[in-house]
Amino acid sequence: MDIGAIDHLECYVADAESSADFFREAFGFRIYGRGGPETGLPGCRSVLLRQGGISLLVTSALGADHPVADYVRRHGDGVAVIAVVSDDAHAAFTEAVARGAAAVEPPVRLGDEGTRVTFASVTGFGDVAQRFVERDAADGPFAPGRIVDETPRDTAPGLLTDIDHIAVCVPAGELDRTVDHYRSVFDFTQIFDERIIVGDQAMDSKVVQSESGGLTLTILEPDITKKPGQIDEFVRLHDGAGVQHVAFRTEDISAAVREFSERGVRFLSTPSGYYDVLTERLGALAVPVDELRELNILADRDHWGLMLQIFTASRHPRQTLFYELIDRRGGRTFGSNNIKALYEAVDRQHAAGREPRY
Repeated sequence: MDIGAIDHLECYVADAESSADFFREAFGFRIYGRGGPETGLPGCRSVLLRQGGISLLVTSALGADHPVADYVRRHGDGVAVIAVVSDDAHAAFTEAVARGAAAVEPPVRLGDEGTRVTFASVTGFGDVAQRFVERDAADGPFAPGRIVDETPRDTAPGLLTDIDHIAVCVPAGELDRTVDHYRSVFDFTQIFDERIIVGDQAMDSKVVQSESGGLTLTILEPDITKKPGQIDEFVRLHDGAGVQHVAFRTEDISAAVREFSERGVRFLSTPSGYYDVLTERLGALAVPVDELRELNILADRDHWGLMLQIFTASRHPRQTLFYELIDRRGGRTFGSNNIKALYEAVDRQHAAGREPRY
């Protein structure tokens, strides 16, 4: 299957301008374009944001009967489309449908020869679609005839470089089916699996990755024979499978945490005892433990090297979607040894009984 890097993520939201303001103010994204009925985008309004190699499209409906409005009513604001680069979007779409995916958006060509863009979408998981994007010019317009570019497509500066992975929660019994879907339809490979036990809760996790390595999904399923936990809660509040968090990669996590904290982002706190045994558990680290403790940054090590990460508190009214910062210094895995610390932090947030605000 022809799947390259992530081209963009599209989030369906109640208010595109407000959501765009959040990404600008919290994480330093910049607006690169807008679309609506006046630009050839019927029934909705979109704002395009970029930083580093990340492109985000936030879209809101202008009427109650629009599919975007249906998504938001069911799930709240969230990632609705994962778009990947393809050399031939039409062929990828046709192949995916032949392999069992359902068509969401048949191939549509936008723009003129030389700057043409082709979009085509099929089912991924839950109500999240997989979109194939074929571009005549990598630095051309984002979606001619739908989005009017306000800024030339040059490097978007910032502390975030790209999307490392996307974490997905699925209802009990759907983990293997979701993994099989991505393996059989999109030629993904399962690269990791783990059973995670936190107190009297448990979950199973499998990681699938495209052949190019451009898209990695961490898929989580609750164990319903154990006490209900955060994955059960996500599935209930989100009303089905969906994106739990998006992991943004950075090359300087300490600088990113400091800057984003000054911008008002709230990160999950980590028990101080976690850092008391960190050197004993991982050996010498590239970042002083006191700095990690100060900034609540988690660390893990695998066969390939070190990985540093931190998670934001959810600002979602349903306490579902949140974000991760990840700084890979050789490490290739996903910080499974930090799951317990993360879950304790999220439990404290839920126990507080209030929605974090930026």
